[in-house]
Amino acid sequence: MSEHTVSAYDQELTELAGKVAEMGGLAEKAFSDAVSSLVSQDLELAKVTIQKDERLDTLQQEVEVKLIEIIARRQPMGQDLREITAATRIANDLERIGDLAKNVAKRVIAIDSDLQSKKLAIGVEHMTELTLSQLKLVLDAYTRRDAEAARRVQEADAEVDAIYTSLFRELLTYMMEDPRVITQCVHLLFCAKNIERIGDHATNIAENVYYMVTGERLPEDRVKMDETTFSA
Repeated sequence: MSEHTVSAYDQELTELAGKVAEMGGLAEKAFSDAVSSLVSQDLELAKVTIQKDERLDTLQQEVEVKLIEIIARRQPMGQDLREITAATRIANDLERIGDLAKNVAKRVIAIDSDLQSKKLAIGVEHMTELTLSQLKLVLDAYTRRDAEAARRVQEADAEVDAIYTSLFRELLTYMMEDPRVITQCVHLLFCAKNIERIGDHATNIAENVYYMVTGERLPEDRVKMDETTFSA
């Protein structure tokens, strides 16, 4: 972040980045806790995850207000304008990640101990590990202003899509072989789709981080490897 003759300006930009970083930590934890509650069928953890989403919503609104104040007072240009534009876009993606994590937690309550076979959730766990890793990487890239790390996150999105497609087919096979697992498999399919969408938002963040740092855009026509027609 560049230094300005007006120290209050630097403080405002630092405060804005701090709010986004706080949102990143909350979104990451919400995602991790939501899937943990799914795998362990921890209803209390699921409920807490849902309740904590309000803090993300509040922070996202605070980022928007701060953005308007900075534009009105400072009329930013160049790197500064990229900084604050990226901040509000990233905040929007993080708020959506929180919503998707909350959706997973709501599925835990809907399943309510019907997840009789942990084997069915193994694919979801694997998909979560990769997606969570990408989210951690892109949040670190934002903090460090690391364009190269942001580029790697975008490239890894295809792997998340491929895992989702494989998991989709696996769960459909389970349902055809044993109708007794249809309900839990449907819930897991919705959870998997939410996780896949979290991966998409991590990629959006990566694109904004890259632009913020370099002033250039990553290719937007990345190939989506999701070969299913299922949508949550």
